[in-house]
Amino acid sequence: MSPRRVPVSRRDRPAKAPLSRAGAVAVGLRIMREEGLERLTMRRLAAELDTGPSSLYVYVQNMAELHGAILDELLAGLELPATSADSWRDDVIALMSGYTRLLMAYPSLARSVLTLRPSGPHYVRFIDALLGLLHAGGVPVGQAAWGVDLLLQHGTAIAAEQGTRGESVDAGDEHQLLVMELREAAEAEFPNIARVREELFSGTGEERFAWTFGVLIAGISAVPVG
Repeated sequence: MSPRRVPVSRRDRPAKAPLSRAGAVAVGLRIMREEGLERLTMRRLAAELDTGPSSLYVYVQNMAELHGAILDELLAGLELPATSADSWRDDVIALMSGYTRLLMAYPSLARSVLTLRPSGPHYVRFIDALLGLLHAGGVPVGQAAWGVDLLLQHGTAIAAEQGTRGESVDAGDEHQLLVMELREAAEAEFPNIARVREELFSGTGEERFAWTFGVLIAGISAVPVG
């Protein structure tokens, strides 16, 4: 009896992996990291997944949803502090600084996040952690609820602005021009600038992060809503 013949596929390439939302987001994240968010389009994503753009809308309705899903995937790596009444202010500052630094690496994504409402399990967990820290600090419920939105908006805006300076020569040059003008402003004509001239440029980025979020936390804690 002759041995059974093993069938050989006539395909020139292996079978395609099944489409999924997680797979689409993972490929979108890779494209953003390697080439920038500007190169990430539905057509490009579909080509990477060896499918048609229309097939993707089953899993991601539009680019805004894709950007939100990519942010959610990035937040999976953000360390969330344990809720503590003793260190809640420092923990909020550390958490928001980590969120801001994460987005600074992707300024185009930060600009997109400013105009959309992200969602996803990691984003929800991040918001829950912020609310938990504010609750541990005794911040009233209404102020905490509104305050989270303020913290997120500010952190995202910082990332969009600072990240843009780093990726754009023109933006960096414009910032340096402003610095030069402030340093050289005549005391007789601009006495208020002259009075604080050195302080305008003092502090490291980390120190300014901490101070800015500290100011926001103080306001959120003190100012009632309504």
